[in-house]
Amino acid sequence: MLYYSLVFLVVALIAAALGFGGIAGASVGIAKILFFIFIALFIISLVFGGFRRT
Repeated sequence: MLYYSLVFLVVALIAAALGFGGIAGASVGIAKILFFIFIALFIISLVFGGFRRT
């Protein structure tokens, strides 16, 4: 999931450099959403993964 977030971020940077503002904005929005989902799932896996090991 972090990979897709980085892919959308790169797409947004390229689109912004070429002047496609709408595509760049949409790609940044998707990248932000995927990044926050990744962070939430990572924290959840740390919390629940820690309980399983004990």
